[in-house]
Amino acid sequence: MTNAQQDMFCFQCEQTEGGTGCTRGGVCGKKVPTANLQDDLIGSLIGLARLIPEGEEKSDIAQLVLDGLFTTVTNVSFDDPSIQATIGRVEAAASNIETYDMERLWDAPEDVRSLKALTLFGLKGMAAYAHHAAALGYTDDAINEFFLKALRMIGDESLGADELLPLVMETGKVNFDTMKLLDQANTESYGNPVPTEVPLTIEPGPFIVISGHDLRDLKLLLEQTEGKGINIYTHGEMLPAHGYPKLKAYSHFKGNFGTAWQNQQKEFKKIPAPVLFTTNCIMPVHRSYHDRVFTTSVVAYPEMVHIGDDKDFTPVIEKALELGGYDEPQELTGINGGHTVTTGFGHDFVLSQADKVISAINSGDLKQIILVGGCDGARVGRNYYTEFVEESPENTLILTCACGKYRFNDMQIGNVAGLPRMMDMGQCNDSYSAIAVAIALADALGCEVNDLPLSMVLSWYEQKAVAVLLTLLSLGIKNIHLGPTLPAFVSPDILKYLQDQFELTPITTAKEDLARILTPQM
Repeated sequence: MTNAQQDMFCFQCEQTEGGTGCTRGGVCGKKVPTANLQDDLIGSLIGLARLIPEGEEKSDIAQLVLDGLFTTVTNVSFDDPSIQATIGRVEAAASNIETYDMERLWDAPEDVRSLKALTLFGLKGMAAYAHHAAALGYTDDAINEFFLKALRMIGDESLGADELLPLVMETGKVNFDTMKLLDQANTESYGNPVPTEVPLTIEPGPFIVISGHDLRDLKLLLEQTEGKGINIYTHGEMLPAHGYPKLKAYSHFKGNFGTAWQNQQKEFKKIPAPVLFTTNCIMPVHRSYHDRVFTTSVVAYPEMVHIGDDKDFTPVIEKALELGGYDEPQELTGINGGHTVTTGFGHDFVLSQADKVISAINSGDLKQIILVGGCDGARVGRNYYTEFVEESPENTLILTCACGKYRFNDMQIGNVAGLPRMMDMGQCNDSYSAIAVAIALADALGCEVNDLPLSMVLSWYEQKAVAVLLTLLSLGIKNIHLGPTLPAFVSPDILKYLQDQFELTPITTAKEDLARILTPQM
């Protein structure tokens, strides 16, 4: 796949160049040296894993692996020195590390490369989930050991498809355990989410916009800004934080700024407030707001002020007071013109309403539950998801999670069975909620998940979505509609296997797919 004429090779995200791979610079904005450093980092982690005897994983090694893998997720780090520093940490963790040459993976036989890529990108997504759980003190030795096992197998060139396909499925299974652990961490730390209407209006005065996914960083920021006359607004995937009782209790936690991650360069232009990125998804920073962007954790961007492990957000607070915010209220809107969005429909709340859902299914008042979830992005064709929700009939229930919801989460589509027809279950980090609801409903109805009137219409962009997809496949869930395009790293033979075994289906048009979903299967 690589050759001497290519400067780099990366095909881990949905928007990869030409649908095949970025070779002269990343579509995400990553420069060639940065992309190659990220490959070096993965190669060093594979080398480290080879030196750790099975069963002898230690907490410091586990955290290093999580940091390293998470660093290489799309739109996390664009900063060469910080990536080099992480490589240095890996090399210092054990003597005589032999870094695996990632070109050997990219040049492997097509099906082997495909299965190893599926595993590696799933690991990256799973590392993000485990990283957030670990930040709250929740870890699992079996999960940590699997990261090392999988990295060893990725670097083992003696393995063929017969050994690697079970590894792909195991990655999905372990990711389910990881997402469950993160759900436990979040709900035990901040309470079970409750339905919450979130305003999009920005009040006058100093404010801070916090983006990403890390709830602990948000909690610390709320604590440090309390009583300082600074309001806090979420951005992107931080929106679902408004549903957690212990976070929404802060009176200066006001609302949500802007829409999905890919609109940040337009929405942050000359913003009179600082923006704190806690995780992905940061984009190349424009000059119009470069002096007010701060990063923390594994996120890094050249020339931006980075908040270290001490989590002292004083520089962010001082910048908010200096800039002063808006003089008048700013009436922002969602993509479809709405002034509020609602979130907080986690599995605890949805399952508390299970009797209504089951009764409506049995009576025929509720024909289909449709999960429209996943990442948003800039590629043409993502309006499909807006059209899908617009066209969905009144007797369907729309569940959503992750940032793809920004395409439609400000729509008013009414109620069904005494419940809102659209229920936002949270971040991509909260995908466990949707799976838990499906499993619980199947148990209550005495059937398998695949027998439920449940369909999944997913959008993907980066590696956390890959991890979630692998989890769904590992659970045997079939008939998933995936778009806007299929992953470039899935070979034709592996794609055929997934389609034959799991009925994985590329999206077509909203009307055609709705008709297929709503037609009773014989």
